[in-house]
Amino acid sequence: MTQKEQPLHTSDGRKRGFWSLLREDVKCVFERDPAARTRIEVLTTYPGVHALIMHRIAHGLWKRGWLYSARLIAYISRIWTSIDIHPGASIGRRFFIDHGTGVVIGETAEIGDDVTLYHGVTLGGTTWNQGKRHPTLEHSVVVGAGAKILGPITIGAGAKVGANSVVIKNVPQHKTVVGIPGTVVKVNETGELNPYGVDLNHHLIPDPVAGAITCLLDRIRLLEEAVGKGGCLPGGEQIEDECFDCGARDVCDNHERVHAAKRERPEINS
Repeated sequence: MTQKEQPLHTSDGRKRGFWSLLREDVKCVFERDPAARTRIEVLTTYPGVHALIMHRIAHGLWKRGWLYSARLIAYISRIWTSIDIHPGASIGRRFFIDHGTGVVIGETAEIGDDVTLYHGVTLGGTTWNQGKRHPTLEHSVVVGAGAKILGPITIGAGAKVGANSVVIKNVPQHKTVVGIPGTVVKVNETGELNPYGVDLNHHLIPDPVAGAITCLLDRIRLLEEAVGKGGCLPGGEQIEDECFDCGARDVCDNHERVHAAKRERPEINS
């Protein structure tokens, strides 16, 4: 059984211990950060690892009802690492925060195994009501720098969130979401995983804004050609947009409106 296939509990039903989880947390850094050189370097200089160590301690106290002690440890961790993780948040195995500054994880957030966050990520809530109000990130999710994921939504396993995106709706598994508000887009599979089989290519995303602008430019061109031909194409057929990004269509069948506009603005004929 591989490391990623190992269950959260040992074969005799006991939950994996703190030191076992810590070894995995340190090892996964080498799989996702080419700048990592030695274990001692990771343990002493990586704020994401420090924040996770302190969170695992605080979370254990939180579940035992030592709420103030847990919050105090989380507060010290925030001062030390610039990473704010509420002790009530549930975090799985091999969690990695790269750089870390500005990361905020709310109380009811749930994070699966092998998740990667970059700096400036927020897993925030959108309601004053008690109960589930923060996101759930399933296994192997990658969230780019500055992204905001808000509300009790679910980011499916293997999904990627582009940098600076604002996500307020569920994201299906193995999809990529970009933009404000976040929109699911199609991407070509890169097929280029790192030597450990981890896909961190969250920068390979399309630009939906550029696609929309291209669609508009194509549409303007077609309309200008139609006006130059008297308001409609030869034979009076439909003007069909050639852009397939939005599937827009226009029908040049109102001749009277076009000719009236031309009489009011003779420069259209020039």
